[in-house]
Amino acid sequence: GITIVAAVLISMFVSFTLDPMLSSVWHDPQAHGVHHGPPVTLYDKTIGRVTGWFDRLTEWLSQAYQAILAWSLKHRIKTVLIAAATFAGSFFVIPLLGTEFTPKADFSETQVNFYTPVGSSLEVTEARAKQIDTALRELPEVRYTVATINSGFAQGKIYGSVYVRLVDRKDRVRSVAEMAVPLRERLARIPGITVTNIGATDLGGEKTIQFSVQGQDLAVLERLSREITGRLARIPGLVDLDSTLKPDKPTLAVEVRREAAADLGLNVNSLAGTLRALVAGQTVGNWRASDGENYDVKVRLAPASRDSAADLGNVPLVLAPAADGSPRVVRLSQVADVSPSTGPNQVNRRDLSREINIDGNALGRSSGDIVADIREELDAMSWPPGYRYVFGGSAKNMAESFNYAIGALALAVVFIYMILASQFKSFLQPLALMSSLPLTLIGVVMALLMFRSTLNMFSVIGVVMLMGLVTKNAILLVDFAIRSRAAGMERSEALLHAARVRLRPILMTTLAMVFGMVPLAFALTEGSEQRAPMGQA
Repeated sequence: GITIVAAVLISMFVSFTLDPMLSSVWHDPQAHGVHHGPPVTLYDKTIGRVTGWFDRLTEWLSQAYQAILAWSLKHRIKTVLIAAATFAGSFFVIPLLGTEFTPKADFSETQVNFYTPVGSSLEVTEARAKQIDTALRELPEVRYTVATINSGFAQGKIYGSVYVRLVDRKDRVRSVAEMAVPLRERLARIPGITVTNIGATDLGGEKTIQFSVQGQDLAVLERLSREITGRLARIPGLVDLDSTLKPDKPTLAVEVRREAAADLGLNVNSLAGTLRALVAGQTVGNWRASDGENYDVKVRLAPASRDSAADLGNVPLVLAPAADGSPRVVRLSQVADVSPSTGPNQVNRRDLSREINIDGNALGRSSGDIVADIREELDAMSWPPGYRYVFGGSAKNMAESFNYAIGALALAVVFIYMILASQFKSFLQPLALMSSLPLTLIGVVMALLMFRSTLNMFSVIGVVMLMGLVTKNAILLVDFAIRSRAAGMERSEALLHAARVRLRPILMTTLAMVFGMVPLAFALTEGSEQRAPMGQA
């Protein structure tokens, strides 16, 4: 944004200072005649050659412009029909662009998220992380990797992630997006892992496409989730499909025989407290090491005494002393039944309902197109009463932001009309000026297609800025034509005269903006792919 403002300010400063000064000392062909002989001065031999070439190019362009405009003024109905067809055709091309919230930038880094089967130990997850790490480091573009387990947004001993730092963008041929395919191929050869994400995640560790299925009964949600993932697997471009619905994790169920426990003076709370201290451990103090660090001292049963259900059944429970003061101890198996069982990994709730989150990434297609396909599949399902789906993440942000952008475009049009109405002292004249605004759409669409960009927040901002540029060009033409008519010219002649005289300043101000946008549009710096659509539009 600062680049664009600077380009406009420099253009304005030059037009107020340098242009008038140069006009007073440089040779003016219109005032002094065109020099056709050999160069006579140093200026003619150097800068004069460039300005002479530019003059000839501008003159040729002006003649071509005059010819097209003269034809248009004579064939008004055909011109309007061509303009209307161009405007309508741009709407048919828009679906080819695709939509997304913001483009992915290439910051020479990516991330791999994975998990091992439910119930896997920390050592198994660590071994798989090392295999992934080794496979990634074999790629020539990888500079270094950092693997983490059970941390950040992947809490749990079966979850892990690998941060991948690549060499700088200028030192590699493939972009981060292009490297996603070979990364997937390598990771597919590693057994015992499920890859849930390849690529940089959005803010908060979320993937590009995210929605949830909500309702009251977890069993119904599980059935719907399995049906949905089966349907979505057929959508092209949808990868890294995952959900919070995981197989139940292994647990040990302790069924307390309440009558036997009550006879001994035990209750469920006391049993749970004893088991928590002996199995999970209890902090009883801290210890200061020689290096000055403090460490918690945690007391619990040795691993050999808490390995199986039988070990848990042998856990001693201390009862109240007997009448003679002697201690009484019973085993857990005497008051409870211990058996292997399973339990849910997690239970999510939102808006007073239970929910299962489903997310994924886009590969080779825009996220907006994939979200549209997902909605079509979800709407085709038979939903029980009280159950629904709700989109979140980038899909939700994109829908909200596009609504705001439409409001911003509408406000821009209103403000432009207000300014023009006050400038021209007419309520009808601004409509003629603003009729060129819709026709900018075809140029935007073709430019974004050429750069293989999408319709996103940055390109919408570019469209808003383009409106100002187009309106400025229209003001230069119409204002001059109105003054020419006031001087006695016929309407068509005044329009042609305005187009010829105003072509050069329009070209100068437009080229100033274009050249200011070139570094942005071509994404010449690392990470600039995200904001490049603004310059392209």
